[in-house]
Amino acid sequence: MSKVDNNLNYFFNRDGKALILACDQGIEHGPVDFNEKNINPNYILDIATSGSFTGLIFQKGLAEKYYNNYSGKTKVPLLVKLNGKTSLVKGEPYSPQICSIKEAVEYGARGVGYTIYLGSEHEAKIFKEFCEIKREARNYGLPIFVWMYARGKVIKNDLKGDVLAYGARVALELGADVAKMKYNGNVKDLQWMVKSAGKTKIIIAGGSKAAPEKILKEAYDVVHNGAAGMAVGRNIWQSPYPQIMSDALNAIVLKNSSLEAAISYVKQSIDLNKKKI
Repeated sequence: MSKVDNNLNYFFNRDGKALILACDQGIEHGPVDFNEKNINPNYILDIATSGSFTGLIFQKGLAEKYYNNYSGKTKVPLLVKLNGKTSLVKGEPYSPQICSIKEAVEYGARGVGYTIYLGSEHEAKIFKEFCEIKREARNYGLPIFVWMYARGKVIKNDLKGDVLAYGARVALELGADVAKMKYNGNVKDLQWMVKSAGKTKIIIAGGSKAAPEKILKEAYDVVHNGAAGMAVGRNIWQSPYPQIMSDALNAIVLKNSSLEAAISYVKQSIDLNKKKI
């Protein structure tokens, strides 16, 4: 087994499924997503190391200042996001590299991530930067994840099935190990997206906060239609019950639980917590 494969396996269980906690939104969204609790990266780390997750996504600053100094339980494998941009700059999207592979390794990364904006006017520059990053990542034995999002003025609907499948295929053709992508709620589109990705694993982004039943149904669809798991952030650490949601998603994604059992667990656990208050 190569070093790349070995590091990639840190993010997946024995059945090849991943449940990754994402907290890389701070640069692009600012503090709007956070409250008094979750604005503290140690709060995110407490959730990540609860035993429910196979990985954690941080930008360079959080990796350097919090991950390496975390005094909680055993560390969850770290995926460092290498590029970033704010939402303040308008126009065609481009997210430049802001962290080197060497830095990511020093922070303890087992893998690295990079956002590709398919359809952007800057697509050629993005592809070139990604390919340079991939070559360097391989020298360190690191797998590379891509955030594959169709963006730009030529993109009318980034959730169309053919657009999603196009992104999945580009991830494969560029040599990404894993592609983090959106799901449009159409199972057939998801299946075609997975087939289009070939040996590149597809994990689905959890997106903005939704009702527990919706995110659990999405997780169930994902793991029963060929995708390798999910990368969830706001639906965990914005929840008033992050441990309950973490455990329910873990049961579906990593332990093959039924959707009905997971929803019942969430409802009963939340009711129990409310009675304690």
